Amino acid sequence: MRRINLIFLLALSCALSFAQNIKDSKKFTSKITALDGLKSATAEMMSQYNLKGLSVAVFENYKIIWTNQWGIKAAGSEEKNDQNTAFSTASISKPITAIVCAMLEEKGLIDLDDPIEKYLKRWKLPKSNFTKDSNVTWKQLLSHTAGTSQGGFEDYYEGDSIPTIVESLQGKLLPRSKKPLEFLFIPGTNWEYSGGGYVIIQCALEDHFKKPLAQIVKENLLDPLQLQNSTMIQPNEKGFLTNIAKVHNSTGEIIKTGIPITPQIAPSGLWSTPTELALIAIEMQKALLGKDNRVISNAVAKKVTDIVTMNGPRGWSYGWQRSIGLGNLEWFSHDGSNTGTGGDLLATMKNGNGIAILANGDKPNRLPVMSYVENEIIKKLGWNKAIDKTSTQQIPPILKQKIIGYYTEILYGYDRLGPSKIFEENGTLYLISSYLKDITNSEKSKMYYFGNNTFKVDNYPNLIRFDLNKKNELEGITISRPNYTSKKLELTLNQIKTPQTELIEIFSENNFEAAIILFKKLKLKNPDYNFEENLNSLGYHFYNKKQLGLSVQIFTLNCSESKSANAYDSLGEIYEAIGKLDLAKQNYQKSVDLNPKNENARQMILKINARLNIK
Repeated sequence: MRRINLIFLLALSCALSFAQNIKDSKKFTSKITALDGLKSATAEMMSQYNLKGLSVAVFENYKIIWTNQWGIKAAGSEEKNDQNTAFSTASISKPITAIVCAMLEEKGLIDLDDPIEKYLKRWKLPKSNFTKDSNVTWKQLLSHTAGTSQGGFEDYYEGDSIPTIVESLQGKLLPRSKKPLEFLFIPGTNWEYSGGGYVIIQCALEDHFKKPLAQIVKENLLDPLQLQNSTMIQPNEKGFLTNIAKVHNSTGEIIKTGIPITPQIAPSGLWSTPTELALIAIEMQKALLGKDNRVISNAVAKKVTDIVTMNGPRGWSYGWQRSIGLGNLEWFSHDGSNTGTGGDLLATMKNGNGIAILANGDKPNRLPVMSYVENEIIKKLGWNKAIDKTSTQQIPPILKQKIIGYYTEILYGYDRLGPSKIFEENGTLYLISSYLKDITNSEKSKMYYFGNNTFKVDNYPNLIRFDLNKKNELEGITISRPNYTSKKLELTLNQIKTPQTELIEIFSENNFEAAIILFKKLKLKNPDYNFEENLNSLGYHFYNKKQLGLSVQIFTLNCSESKSANAYDSLGEIYEAIGKLDLAKQNYQKSVDLNPKNENARQMILKINARLNIK
């Protein structure tokens, strides 16, 4: 009888397991079907934005579950991108370099707490008052907290004069910066994105190990993971890949040879495929889990993903960005963006999910398409995690009143992208952030109140506390990350509310006549502040929003206020863009009168004359 019962239970267990497998299989099939639904819509978007090629790999539960490629390797060619087509990954190179550095430390070959100077032979750190009492460490350079300059670099092509990395650090043959690397603040006290800092790391690794960084990365990471379509070898070197996607400008034309050469390989020289980037991310995720990792250890994975600073983008580790909160999940990620090429590598800290995506088009062509694909994948696979509303509270009316308005870009610190705005709609507070809008494809993000003046923003990983004094006046904000109690960023009122944000609010929330009155009061309150650049940026802002009349009014105001050649040049540009060529010519001429060296305005006048003569 006992034996019969055991047989029955075993049969029942097998039946249940079989039924579960069928259920899981159907669920997986439905996910793949949903992802396949992206193919045609993405192709249509690519056509709309003139994007030549796109490749994506999706991974879930530590496995690649779906890949797809669209488009061609190069304009004028019929050769299609395939799963093994490599793209220039740009700054996705940085976290790969960081992983290798941590692996070398684990082997006892370097110490990331050491001063980097100890490993440099060909080049020495420049003297600076910022570093006279401070050592510059590997960790600071990896996390962009060393204070180094040279944010990024332009690519080179066959026939160009290509600098060595020492020349790059010296500022030689650099079309973008033309300045030698320097220090901008005391190491460890702030954050500044620095490709130059990673060039220092490249120099130190090559000097110390007496071999090219491409070989070091190949031996320690790429080969052990058996990645055949990834390399830091450059197109002008032996051993470069053959199946590659060429880079294209915003009009869809191949840039020069289409194959960029990057001597600064630590920050920007990796070529890879989404599939192989996904395999690196999965190895990292397995290492974080502490299970089935083969090459990267748990200690290395934790070290390079642990948040070390909340400065800058509000969450950065030794190599990885930690401030993306898509689907209200925790991610380690990095984007890459060079002229004509770029992509994203996004991986969740838990559960083994993520997306690797690369494209061979310029920012205006690729970013809208990439953002659409990423958000659709997250939505279709149900990766969104709902915010726990059981802990939310009613927002006190006085708090709501005090925090509604315009701010600097408080979520990520990218002030160049425009302000943040908090507003109320149907009794709910929302926040608008240009950067969050770009990565979520959503115009606004809902704010959830958890008491103690603290909010959670949808698709953002940090908490924001609005600091009010005893008179209920806003004094600043504090940005913190759950589970990182020692990591927080305190911003004063002067850092989150500036004359620029007040200017934007004045012209965005009032008619022009009322805004002029308020602007005059703002000038009286800030007598030493130069509003010329802010007014110019605001004029372009409204032009991009198709508010052409207001844009012209603001540029005209700037001309009367500043009397500068640049202001008249900008007004001329706007008049030209809207087809008022006579007015464009008048303002370009005024710019030349104020600055005879303004060659741009002279060239524009010649072009306008030619167009008017045709008519």
